[in-house]
Parts: sequence; structure tokens; C-alpha cells
Amino acid sequence: MPARLKLVLSYDGGAFAGWQSQLHRETVQDQLESAFYKITAARVRVHGAGRTDAGVHALAQCAHVDLPERTLIAKQWPNALNATLPPTIRVLRAGYVSQSFHARFSAKGKLYRYRIWAAPVLPPLELGRAWHVPGPFDLQMLNAAGQKFPGRHDFAAFAANRGKKEENTVRTIHSLKIRKSGPCIAIEVAGDGFLYKMVRLMVGAMVRSAVGKSDPGEITARLKSARPDGFRFAAPAEGLYLVKVWY
Repeated sequence: MPARLKLVLSYDGGAFAGWQSQLHRETVQDQLESAFYKITAARVRVHGAGRTDAGVHALAQCAHVDLPERTLIAKQWPNALNATLPPTIRVLRAGYVSQSFHARFSAKGKLYRYRIWAAPVLPPLELGRAWHVPGPFDLQMLNAAGQKFPGRHDFAAFAANRGKKEENTVRTIHSLKIRKSGPCIAIEVAGDGFLYKMVRLMVGAMVRSAVGKSDPGEITARLKSARPDGFRFAAPAEGLYLVKVWY
């Protein structure tokens, strides 16, 4: 009997051109589908909770796949897949779910973390793991800018064009928390959904305030205008992590 398998996985996005399969480019989806083919000899489609961009990491991405049959028991799948996958992708957990579950459409919310290294020198082990901001950095201004986002807004001004116009750009940000540990600043954003490059554009606007290049009031104006015009800056992909998906 056909079976739907749910996966929770982690990956280093620096090694891939994002989640979604692309012609002649290495993606996380491609690697997973190839691993399933090697194990089951079946061509399957793996559906992710979100299409992370090139360079974006995941601590707990969720995905599902429809298998022709239950070739293995659920707890055997992580070891079987990890034996085939590159070390930059690891399946953490797996379980069979009902046909009504969908990794993307059943999701109720997501948590993202963005890491900034605010110091003159970036340690080598942080390369590709955080955005290096070497100059003066005002944490209070970062906080002031960040607190403009929680609530329900039209985020059209904080979304990039993926090739087709989004039908609905209204999203709810449940919380935005900032934590500092030495030179490392972590921004955690939880919401009911996110548009293409939305978190990176939000963080970009926040950091521009923190380095004195803009005022937090500009964020309020952009949220009210709901127009993606004027200068916008997206924070680099390597600092972004998908932390959790809620169902």
C-alpha cells in the first residue's frame, strides 16, 4: 500500500543552490530524491515545508514523500537515507503519517534565526555561518527597528519577486526576539508564514538602522505603503537558519 513518510532534516545550505530542484544545479530536494531512488528504485517527489534559498541553512526542515510501499519501518529511514546522502544533509527523524498531512500546506507557522557577527574580525569557523558586520553597531537601534514588525501587516515591501506575483502578501509575525552573546547577535522571527526573502529583507532593514544608515521609522512607512519600491537590502543568505516548523 502507498505510504506517506514525514521527515525532519538538517542541512548546510552553503553546499546547495537552495531546496527546490533546478536544472543543472545541486539542491537539497535533488539529493533526497536521489537517495530514495537508490533505496527503493522508485522515482518519488519530496515536498518541503519551505523553499529555502541558496546558502540558507536548516536545523529542522520538514518534508514528506509518498512511497509505493512501506519498504522500511519508520525508525530505519534516517540511517538508510543518511548512508546515501552527502554529509551536508542529515535526516534527524522519520515517521509515517496520514495522507491528509502535507509538509507545506499543513504548516501553521515557522521559526527562523538570523545570526550576525558584530566585531572587527570574523572567526574562520563562523565563515558561511553568520553575517559579518565589522563596523559600529547600535543594538538599541536594532531592537527599535525589530519591534516594528510583530503583528499582522502587508509585507509586500519586504518580499522579493520569485517570478510571479504573490496573491496575498499579508502575514502575521508572532514574535521577534534578539539575543546577544559576545559579538554574536541572533534574531529569531516566528510567524504564520513568510514570503520570498522576507526574513532577509527584514533583517537587512534592521541592520541598516543599527549601523546608522536609516531610521526605524522607515520600516513603519514601508509596512504602511505595502509597495516594494525604493532601495531595499537583503541580508546575506549564510546567516539565515530555518529552526522549526509548527503543525
